[in-house]
Amino acid sequence: MLKLASSNYILEYRADFPILRDGVHYLDTASSAQKPRAVIDAMTDLMETQYANIHRGLYKFSQETTTAYEAVRSKVAAFLNAPSENEIVFTRNTTEAINLVAQSWGRTFLKEGDEIILTEMEHHANIVPWQLLCDQIGIVIKTIPVLEAGTLDLDTYQTLLSERTKLVGVVHISNALGAINPARQIIQTAKAHNPEIITLIDGSQSAVHGPVDLQELGCDFFVCTGHKLYGPTGIGVLWGRYDLLDAMPPYQGGGDMIEAVTFDQTTYKAPPARFEAGTPAITEVIGLGAAIDYLTGIGMDEIAAHEKNLLDEAMTALNEIDGLTFYGTGQQKAGIISFAADWAHSSDIAMILDQCGVYVRSGHHCCMPLMQRFGIDGTIRASFGLYSNSEDIKALVEGLHKAGKMLA
Repeated sequence: MLKLASSNYILEYRADFPILRDGVHYLDTASSAQKPRAVIDAMTDLMETQYANIHRGLYKFSQETTTAYEAVRSKVAAFLNAPSENEIVFTRNTTEAINLVAQSWGRTFLKEGDEIILTEMEHHANIVPWQLLCDQIGIVIKTIPVLEAGTLDLDTYQTLLSERTKLVGVVHISNALGAINPARQIIQTAKAHNPEIITLIDGSQSAVHGPVDLQELGCDFFVCTGHKLYGPTGIGVLWGRYDLLDAMPPYQGGGDMIEAVTFDQTTYKAPPARFEAGTPAITEVIGLGAAIDYLTGIGMDEIAAHEKNLLDEAMTALNEIDGLTFYGTGQQKAGIISFAADWAHSSDIAMILDQCGVYVRSGHHCCMPLMQRFGIDGTIRASFGLYSNSEDIKALVEGLHKAGKMLA
């Protein structure tokens, strides 16, 4: 379960991030976090001192790299408080993790007419894979509406549950709004309706903004991605209950996921190896492990408290600027602010902010149905990380004032 701390303790880890030079105000962490020196060095050290393919070689480099690679699986399990490292599957990212669940679990256990419930605020990564399954086998997608404050309509959610509901898939923290959804409550409601309903939580943002406890959360699948977690791109995580993973067929075929191959029959390894075909992202997994070590050393509670302080500070300052409309104004918020101005288009404002050294994201944030629900084509999104500070907020406010003078 995600927990937000409250503290006056301000973290200053900016110096650990080589890319954050003077004059750079990076406020797009929700898209992809910058990388600390510890991650960069761990990946470089692997490639310079012992790199080899894993699981197959009997020589020193291969054995050492295999040990380091598999140690990260244990680190991920501990970081998320998963019951077992054997439930941790390495994927390329959250998107592949959800596609894996849809194509392996979904195509095996769902049938025409079965219903799944998503939300109106889902990232496209938790929409399109299920739409593909609609086309393939005829499942039905229902959606939990988003209220004006950017929170979920849980009363309507209750009415969506039926005897045909087989899966509920919910984003833990909205990447576009910063809204923290009551995932545990949503899971418990589904299980109370029918204990056989499978629940999937998209933790792409929640794993970054505070501690996650999978055993307390109570979901069946959880997905997150390395590049938002201060690690490299090309590596993500699928956690699944072992009994579910063990019942699922392979998602892809090839080397390293097999026990034996003949032209008559192939037998497959047990999870998680069954779902990791081919040479994996070895260097990237090592980078993810270094990122987890780095975050654990700081403490996820402290990071959450720091970002909460920044969120409060930024909202106080931004509320003084005329003509801004904020989206995602509920009480439970992570360090993500989404807004539009009535005096200029979001993309024009973002370009002026770029000239001021303030890097924000503008557009639909891969949440087009959510933007349509609010009747807009996009927002400006400022998102904080553990390296963000008051100077970033000051630069954002000054840049918006400049944009207002130029564009209003």
